[in-house]
Amino acid sequence: NESEGKYNVTIPEFSCLLQMDPYLKPYEKDFRRRYELLQKQLFLLEEAEGGFDQFTRSYNTFGVQRRPDNSLYFKEWAPAAEALFLTGDFNGWDKFSHRYTKKEFGKWELILPPKHDNSPAVDHNSKLKVVVHTKEGQRLYRISPWAKYVTREEKAVIYDWVHWDPPQPYIHIHPRPRKPTSLRIYESHVGIGSPEGKIASYNNFTTNVLPRIKDLGYNCIQLMAIMEHAYYASFGYQITSFFAASSRYGTPDELKQLIDVAHSMGIMVLLDVVHSHASKNTEDGLNRFDGSDSCFFHSPPRGVHSLWDSCLFNYSSWEVLRFLLSNLRWWMEEYHFDGFRFDGVTSMLYHHHGIGTGFTGDYSEYFGLQVDEDSLVYLMLANHILHTLYPDCITVAEDVSGMPALCRKVEEGGLGFDYRLAMAVPDKWIQILKELKDEDWNIGNIVHTLTNRRYGEKCIAYAESHDQALVGDKSLAFWLMDKEMYTNMSSLIPMTAIIDRGMQLHKMIRLITHGLGGEGYLNFMGNEFGHPEWLDFPREGNNQSYHYARRQFNLVDMDHLRYCQLYAFDRDMNRTEDKYGWLAAPPAFVSARHEEDKVIVFDRSNVLFIFNFHPSKSFQDYRVAVEAPGKYKIKLDSDAAQYGGHGRLDHNTEFFTQPEPFNGRSNSIQYSTIENPGLLYFRVHSLHHFSNNLCCITIPFSILLTCF
Repeated sequence: NESEGKYNVTIPEFSCLLQMDPYLKPYEKDFRRRYELLQKQLFLLEEAEGGFDQFTRSYNTFGVQRRPDNSLYFKEWAPAAEALFLTGDFNGWDKFSHRYTKKEFGKWELILPPKHDNSPAVDHNSKLKVVVHTKEGQRLYRISPWAKYVTREEKAVIYDWVHWDPPQPYIHIHPRPRKPTSLRIYESHVGIGSPEGKIASYNNFTTNVLPRIKDLGYNCIQLMAIMEHAYYASFGYQITSFFAASSRYGTPDELKQLIDVAHSMGIMVLLDVVHSHASKNTEDGLNRFDGSDSCFFHSPPRGVHSLWDSCLFNYSSWEVLRFLLSNLRWWMEEYHFDGFRFDGVTSMLYHHHGIGTGFTGDYSEYFGLQVDEDSLVYLMLANHILHTLYPDCITVAEDVSGMPALCRKVEEGGLGFDYRLAMAVPDKWIQILKELKDEDWNIGNIVHTLTNRRYGEKCIAYAESHDQALVGDKSLAFWLMDKEMYTNMSSLIPMTAIIDRGMQLHKMIRLITHGLGGEGYLNFMGNEFGHPEWLDFPREGNNQSYHYARRQFNLVDMDHLRYCQLYAFDRDMNRTEDKYGWLAAPPAFVSARHEEDKVIVFDRSNVLFIFNFHPSKSFQDYRVAVEAPGKYKIKLDSDAAQYGGHGRLDHNTEFFTQPEPFNGRSNSIQYSTIENPGLLYFRVHSLHHFSNNLCCITIPFSILLTCF
């Protein structure tokens, strides 16, 4: 094979992948072909562009650039265009006075000399447009795909390209934080980051939301809806301008300051990047930029996503690779983001985009003709470049299919992501709360869902994200407590049965997900304190209302409401993980999943978790298994009064292991009472003598014990 010799297709660490999963051996040819295609791209980049470093900095040559002599250099790629002109405030909107020169490979260039006073010909904050003449004689008005800032006048429909070249650009002060071993993500949307019924700002987020995130113990923020999107209600997933930070929240410099302040707090910031598809908008989007039905995208039907009604990129196109890879580099370099959550990865990986396809886990589903290897190799290329240039960069894949090796290194033949989202977990919790009575919860099924992940591929676990809160669904707290949240969340009145059950299960669901479900944890803003209702953006169907497009942080600040108790539990759960590091530890050992008792016991990182999900039963003299011998103490108790519990456990009690093997562990503890519903978390205090002590499980509760 000629190409094999040319691109050397030996996958350097493929044996590591096979050691992890020998069942991938029959698909070795697929892995080799993918790796060969990657090596071919890297070889061509080296040959044609001098390597990926230069290639991914193409934002320095495309769009508009101010040169040292203050002349402005404009460059676009519009292969199907007949002619290109630049118009704007600078030339009184003359459509023909400033013509681009045609270059090879569909490129167009224009140089504007400085004004007589040597200032640039186009002023900062003034408007521009590209005028595209098509071969069919049409005249089209377009925004540069490389536009760094776009705005919309009040009551206007179309966005305007605004030249962004401030005299004193923002300079980042604080270095990026190091990549944490335990990733605790606060998924955020700037626009809803205020209790007020309006679009909140970058500055509001910096001043009012960042301190809360820091206090809660999250070490990473995932920012949604930053890349400019004309339609606010798309939640930021119908991108129109890929290089522009959304102007509806403020200026680019205000976003830079937000990230800089987050870095000063030791918090990483990930961008929710949408490279899986793009808005169909033409006048203020990428679609039909040069008048053709392709350009950045495949021609229809391949270039249209039938469910999302959006355009699909042609990842085999050299200029599309330039655009998308430079886009990733732009957000890292210009704004100092620390990595990305890649949206819609399942849609990218398969020609069927996951539409009407149920993934069973059969390996044949992940290889063969249904896989779109152009986009798969794009993702390998993106991860390879990002992790080479930025060793602490974090990439997260939103994939529902379970593609093997998605989160293994490119050198092993994997796609190179650091984490995948454990998307089955929130679906399971919603299904349980919607469909099952408490006594019908299937404990084994819950444990299976929380532990069913590919060994050696890290997962981000979450009980709910923005998806679960969208209109048509509602937050976990609202599923649990519904309309009683409007009237019975005051701590000045006795707790009703519904609020009691809802509060306890809200804490337990989050902790068991945190402890058992993955190697990272994610929470959507506001859900940590049991945000009521659902999420809905202003649109025609709700009379453009902002009522559900806000986060009511004011609820936490009222001491007489129980929201602050849920907030305190979430904070202490994260702080406890920060101390003991179970997310960075190997997967938990589940020693009990008792269907009749509704009890789950597992240990991870020398931390013992005990959950009683039984709606009505407490248990006396309950034996639980543990590996590390020694003395255990309660470190986190969902039944503690400060978390809205009943304070039924004595936290001064010390629990000593007995050298009696039990449920697959070397030692055990007899616990006098396990209340319901509840959660218990212990940590081992000392690794010497153990004496008999009794234990209790109360209803419903969870505790966390640690060994000292």
